[in-house]
Amino acid sequence: MTALIFLGTLLGAIAIGMPIAFALLASGIAIMLVLGQFDAQIVVQNTIGGADNFVLMAVPFFILAGEFMNAGGLSKRIVDMAGAFVGHLRGGLGYVAIIAAILLASLSGSAVADTAALAAILVPMMRSAGYNVGRACGLMAAGGIIAPVIPPSIGFLLFGVVANVSVTKLFFAGMVPGVMMGLALVAAWWLVSRREQIQLAPKLSWGKRMALLGKGFWALLLPVIIIGGLKFGIFTPTEAAVVAAMYAMFVGLVVYRELSLAKVYECLLTTARTTAVVLLLAAMAMVASYMITIADIPGQVGGWLEVFAGNQLLLVAAMMLVVFLAGMVLDFIPIVLIFTPVFLPIAVQAGVDPIYFGVIFIMNCSIGMITPPVGVVLNVVSSIGKVSMSEAVKGVMPFLLAEAAILVALILFPALVMVPAGWWR
Repeated sequence: MTALIFLGTLLGAIAIGMPIAFALLASGIAIMLVLGQFDAQIVVQNTIGGADNFVLMAVPFFILAGEFMNAGGLSKRIVDMAGAFVGHLRGGLGYVAIIAAILLASLSGSAVADTAALAAILVPMMRSAGYNVGRACGLMAAGGIIAPVIPPSIGFLLFGVVANVSVTKLFFAGMVPGVMMGLALVAAWWLVSRREQIQLAPKLSWGKRMALLGKGFWALLLPVIIIGGLKFGIFTPTEAAVVAAMYAMFVGLVVYRELSLAKVYECLLTTARTTAVVLLLAAMAMVASYMITIADIPGQVGGWLEVFAGNQLLLVAAMMLVVFLAGMVLDFIPIVLIFTPVFLPIAVQAGVDPIYFGVIFIMNCSIGMITPPVGVVLNVVSSIGKVSMSEAVKGVMPFLLAEAAILVALILFPALVMVPAGWWR
């Protein structure tokens, strides 16, 4: 009963236009009222506790690192470097986009920031070379959502906080699945771009390739520092976020000299605005999460899913289907904050590893950012690429199917996540 009240209040509040953060708060209060346990002090304590979390300090710094990368020239050099090696192939700019997306994902955990950087640089180039612009925008969007899966990932940070599991283990477990998403995009792009009449870029000499590789060296060094530091216990994920932000600012100011003090101010301002939204959601979601636990909503939902109780595979598949459908109408962060406290206890009780569940869950939430009608990343790329939303949706479909196929493979074969994750432990 309380599960239906929670869901009805949440969906009703969203339907009347209430911001999702306050819809989550309203849902938590609704459960309190039904249980006769309303206490304003509990609401305030959980709201403050939701934002007052050391691990969440990593969120603004990873966002800031992404802003410094884009403003300081690190993103541009990543694209130039990828173009030097595969830009001359048929459909070469598409392969450049995929390689750059994987590299950018290892620098910034924000899908929106990575997509914006890729689209701003590559879509004009692909338009002038004769590529189908809608399909190019779809590829940028599909490449951008690799960011929450490959570390450092804001999605894994939020999941780790809500689920109380190791963020570092989530980071390492996401590496291979993220690369698999990139390889799926390579295969899909090869299939759809074979017959396009496009202008081929000239093949660069090895001397020029090495020169561009040298220019991108400082950008490539960042993921090595982050992953190496985490692997050898030099710093925590939160401290890694600070290192990433400071390193990106240093390289942009001192090495590439494209980051001015005025741009630093703009980056700080943008980061503060984005962080405010994320932390407000986290704060309000803690009230809902607390009441979800008190009302034993996971137990009620588990009763609904009892038909799958004897089959771990079907149980996980049913949960992922619900998350996929939710991704069509909700943004990434609300899905993480709403469904994690409901589904994870059920999955763990059924014997599912929480790290494995976190990886496929975050990948599913990421795919939701390119599923219509909401698709926040699709909206970003259609705005930057100056194409209609319908064109972007049509263009992203082959790549959406390719990434969904990877998700299905991970559900069917958990070893694809757990075996590589064990290599890093």
